[in-house]
Amino acid sequence: METARSFRGGVMASIAVLLAFLAAWEWGPGMLGIPPYIIPTASSVFNEFMRAFQTEQLVFHTGITALETLAGFIIGSLLGMTIGYILGISVRAEFILSPYILALQIAPKVAFAPLFVLWFGFTVYPKILVAVLIVFFPIMVNVLGAIRTVDPDLINLARTFSADRWQIFRLIEFHDALPPLFSGLRIAATLSVIGVVVGEMVGGSVGLGYLLIFGEGSGNTALVFVSIFMLTVVGIVAYGAVVLLERRVLHYLPKSVYSAV
Repeated sequence: METARSFRGGVMASIAVLLAFLAAWEWGPGMLGIPPYIIPTASSVFNEFMRAFQTEQLVFHTGITALETLAGFIIGSLLGMTIGYILGISVRAEFILSPYILALQIAPKVAFAPLFVLWFGFTVYPKILVAVLIVFFPIMVNVLGAIRTVDPDLINLARTFSADRWQIFRLIEFHDALPPLFSGLRIAATLSVIGVVVGEMVGGSVGLGYLLIFGEGSGNTALVFVSIFMLTVVGIVAYGAVVLLERRVLHYLPKSVYSAV
């Protein structure tokens, strides 16, 4: 009973904060003398949202960005898990490859977007590749750290029972790596949106990043706000999907361990 009352109180407080924010957004700029082309009111952004929905193919652009985000997230995560596992089980491989991986991580990802456009043209590939680069490193680091912290006594015990490499991976290493992996996936879910929108802004003719640049170029600040809002929605959906999957996969852990946002 107390938990339900606390939950309702939290929901009401969150709604109150939202209403206060919308009120400040609607009337604050006018009271402070800020022109609409700098900060448009909430109502004008909503009107622009409806206009973009009808005339600017907002749903189409959002769908393109969402699909590119999904592709970049999946490919980057698979690469990060694979490389992280290889480096985790082989000190020699980490010694050889880690300087190059670190250099790739240090290099600004935005700088790769124009290069990818030169290589692949104005297609979906530059956007996906930028997302892959951004997603790869946090997944790789989390998986590498998880594999390195697996209890060696468990592995030795499994070997005494004639467990092969696949059985050790499936029964011990994979199981222990899941919680850190999902922590990395949460981060990667939001970073993938950033990678895609950077690619769309540099060399895109569709997607929310393109729509954002189009609004900026035409002086339509409200359209820029609409694009940012829809990008936020895509990021929230991606993050929420990872959280739901995490709760199903890690159901055996205490709730506070895997469900904290």
